[in-house]
Amino acid sequence: MTTEARDKCGVVGIFAPGEDVARLSYYALYALQHRGQESAGIAIADGQSVLVYKELGLVSQAFDETVLKSLQGHVAIGHTRYSTTGSSSWENAQPTYKSSPDGQIALAHNGNLVNPIELKKLLHEAGGDPTPRGARLASSSDTDLVASHIARATAGDLRLAILDVLPKLKGAYSFTILSEARLFGARDPHGFRPLSIGRLENGGWVLASETCALDLIGARFIRDVEPGELVTIDVNGLTSDRFAEIKPAACVFEHVYFARPDSTLMGQNVYATRYRMGQQLARESDVQAELVMPVPDSGVPAAQGYAEASGVTYGEGFVKNRYVGRTFIQPTQSMRQQGIRMKLNPLREVIAGKRVVVVDDSIVRGNTTRQIVTMLREAGAREVHMRISSPPIKWPCFYGIDMPDQDDLIAANMTVQEIQAHIGADSLAYLSFDGMVTSTQIPAEDFCTACFSSKYPVAIPEEQLRSKHVLEQPPSTERPRA
Repeated sequence: MTTEARDKCGVVGIFAPGEDVARLSYYALYALQHRGQESAGIAIADGQSVLVYKELGLVSQAFDETVLKSLQGHVAIGHTRYSTTGSSSWENAQPTYKSSPDGQIALAHNGNLVNPIELKKLLHEAGGDPTPRGARLASSSDTDLVASHIARATAGDLRLAILDVLPKLKGAYSFTILSEARLFGARDPHGFRPLSIGRLENGGWVLASETCALDLIGARFIRDVEPGELVTIDVNGLTSDRFAEIKPAACVFEHVYFARPDSTLMGQNVYATRYRMGQQLARESDVQAELVMPVPDSGVPAAQGYAEASGVTYGEGFVKNRYVGRTFIQPTQSMRQQGIRMKLNPLREVIAGKRVVVVDDSIVRGNTTRQIVTMLREAGAREVHMRISSPPIKWPCFYGIDMPDQDDLIAANMTVQEIQAHIGADSLAYLSFDGMVTSTQIPAEDFCTACFSSKYPVAIPEEQLRSKHVLEQPPSTERPRA
């Protein structure tokens, strides 16, 4: 997969008296590192106070043994971030902390709201920045806005404050929230972003963006937080409130790319879904070849399914450098133009002289795919046939994926034949829309497919309000459409 489309974040929440919840949160965030690499943070509560620690960088860079030992309590939430609203800065790292007349809260968010300007205006109209203890905005993220609204609404009970604020939010959100002694989890009415519930052996509770995080810390999957549901966890167990009517629109791209293959989404194992996508892709667009190979790592399950259905030998044609990730040390301009070479190196012995089918999950701008085709030809491939295990991406996402504007989406501006020529492949084929949805074994009406179909479940904001830096811009006098 190209690195041109990125998910916003991963969140975790743990309520487990008697357990080292900071360390459990740390391990759970490790499992969710693929969902965001800009910053990581943990908030912890001990029944009396809330403490937040966050830093820029990967989970392993943000925390060490000294920090983890200092985080003592029985309730924790964690966050790993890729920004879709607000800059990549320490101030915008999460969890976000607020104090209110009734106590302290911390909040972690996976998703993206489409009405942040409206929320900011409502906050100011309500006198939302009056005192250090009130709803003071400390960053330019939509997460900070939500936490400020909750702090402002608190009137003796945080649960009621959250239930008061959630219906005002438009867009995608999966939240983990804590107070001094309670843990909360919430999903928007459409369920755009996943959030699962698990139990530890000692009876403790875990919330996590993906079930792979539950597996890593030894928690048993119970169920998903439902769209439009707020769960509250304390010493009395878990209780549930329904704050909105369910309008299912889970992100289908989670199944295509974002989720880890060992996770379960909507009752389906992600690896098995991607394997079926590869099988269907072979049935729709088989080609004569001697080798089927993936673009690692996200293309692996689909490539294996393609090889099985086509009868063509599967092989690993790329070696991936697993130590290349986000870095503050930028490469030279010449290396930036060949950035994929820092991550992937072709195996000439496997590729040379062969007709090769290369399976990837998507094409966004097309630049990375073009570099991959060039590298394979340089390694001696006789023919290069690109196969993509999802339909063409023609529309941007506003619900938690940092995807380019439509002008930068290659499939929005070129036909499949033109894209094939642009990337230099001998052939190019995408999985059909129906083939993708059928492969999930989930009804089409339960998905958001806007990036493929232009059918947006929640009205998108006006063009000038779509920037991820919208909350850093001077306020507009126009009322936003949301």
